[in-house]
Amino acid sequence: MDPVIVVGAGPVGLALTRALTRHGVPVLLLDEATDGEDARPARTAVLRPETAAFADRLCGTPVSAAGARWSAWRTLRRRRPAHRQELGEDAPVHLPQHLLARALRSAVDGDGLARVLTGTRLTGLDQDSTGVTVHTRGPGETRHRGSHLVGCDGARSTVRKLLDVRFPGRTAVERHAVAALRAELPWPGEAVLHRSPPGGHEALARPLADGVWRIDWLLPRGGELVTPEALLTRIHDSLTTWCGRLPPYELLDTGVHTVHHRLARRWRTGRAFLAGDAAHLLGSLGTQQLDEGLRDAENLAWKLALVRHGSAPDALLDSYQAERRGAVGARLRAADQTLPLLRSGGAWPTVRRSLLPGTRGEDTLLTDGHLGRGPLGAPPVYARSPLTPPAAEAALPVTPPGAPVEDIPVTAPDGTVTGLRERLGGDLLVLLIAPGTGVWDRKHWMGAGLMPRLAAAVTALPVRAELLVAEAYPGAPAHTVLLIRPDGHLAAAVPGVRPDQLHACADIVRGAGSTRNAASGGSRTTGTSGTGAASANGARTSP
Repeated sequence: MDPVIVVGAGPVGLALTRALTRHGVPVLLLDEATDGEDARPARTAVLRPETAAFADRLCGTPVSAAGARWSAWRTLRRRRPAHRQELGEDAPVHLPQHLLARALRSAVDGDGLARVLTGTRLTGLDQDSTGVTVHTRGPGETRHRGSHLVGCDGARSTVRKLLDVRFPGRTAVERHAVAALRAELPWPGEAVLHRSPPGGHEALARPLADGVWRIDWLLPRGGELVTPEALLTRIHDSLTTWCGRLPPYELLDTGVHTVHHRLARRWRTGRAFLAGDAAHLLGSLGTQQLDEGLRDAENLAWKLALVRHGSAPDALLDSYQAERRGAVGARLRAADQTLPLLRSGGAWPTVRRSLLPGTRGEDTLLTDGHLGRGPLGAPPVYARSPLTPPAAEAALPVTPPGAPVEDIPVTAPDGTVTGLRERLGGDLLVLLIAPGTGVWDRKHWMGAGLMPRLAAAVTALPVRAELLVAEAYPGAPAHTVLLIRPDGHLAAAVPGVRPDQLHACADIVRGAGSTRNAASGGSRTTGTSGTGAASANGARTSP
């Protein structure tokens, strides 16, 4: 069996490799570098809760424990506090990017289905009806064969250039001076956004583990040169303003971070795909580039696995571009519309009326972006995806179809109780909402009520699925059956046990069904396959 070829061993390439091998798909990972990612404390990643859980599953250990979950978000304006909000389990995880990369690399190295070739530069690729052939320079082989190719090789992607995919966008939409330092600040565990600080426009202090902070200073437009002396002045001014005096500190790392906004025209060309920095660039106003790249990997992995195992038609792969390019494109549009309104004087009434009526204003926009809320940060909802069946007539759960599910306690048929997110990343999940099952022994409820019929319906699905039970789900009436994708997005909510409707919904999720039958619960259907690339709104185009 030819492997899937992944180009680029950064966090996204490593995550995709590990996600595919967990699905039983062999991977050949090619990387031009010979060493792992450099330890740069000032280069960090902010992961939303569901993305952090994805990373934990891939690594087999809680890699998110190496970071910090912020206890609160505090906003200062000039020298005075503006507002503060407590954060709970939905707080993002902030960790050095090299620690995430090392944990993923360790998991990949211990996986028998993954082969890693370093010091290998991609020079060419050819596609045919059965696979992809790549040509490389480096030690050992110079020709490799795979079933599919995924370019995770960064902003200057060789894969993207060889596919002749345009990468339009905007350059240097924001620039930040960055420092990582160890110090005692007045708000342990809290992230602080300081707007209009003395002598500056905006400063952001975010805690990491072990008393380390990453501090970003928004630079004025025009390419100001950040000298070591100028950066030290910024550090001293900020620390003195926050602490009332200059406290002792240990400077660990510095740099200048330039944010670009770009979106590849196509994310699929035949059997080749783009993901992460090769497909998109963003990062202004709290949007998180690496978080989006990991979502790319999670979205593509289960679809490639189903196609590779013969459980889905090739058309399923079109939905990767339809969903992910559409979601990132919406994020970029929100940021591009908001940037001039937040970074320049005036015009705020316009954005308040048109985008966020009734909000607290600019501070809310920036807070939402950093905390993963609103149009700048909320998890994507694939409501218009070709894989999202139409809503059933009965009352649906609070989670809309296409959105990430809530992390609730669930019980497996063997009696194991875990969080719902811990069951993701494998087969489809079928979750029955059955109040009262928690007080019964498994041997009683597995053979009673709806369970025997539902178990038979799950066995008859066109793809493998795992049956779970929960006492309750927010907004879902008793006996609702939720069909959940391997990436944690809700595919459908079915009122009661309706085998034909459940089967039709599962067919749609694997890219082979009819939305009419899923809505009506009608007869089972078979689908067609395709080999094209989908546009952001789900339309098919030729590769």
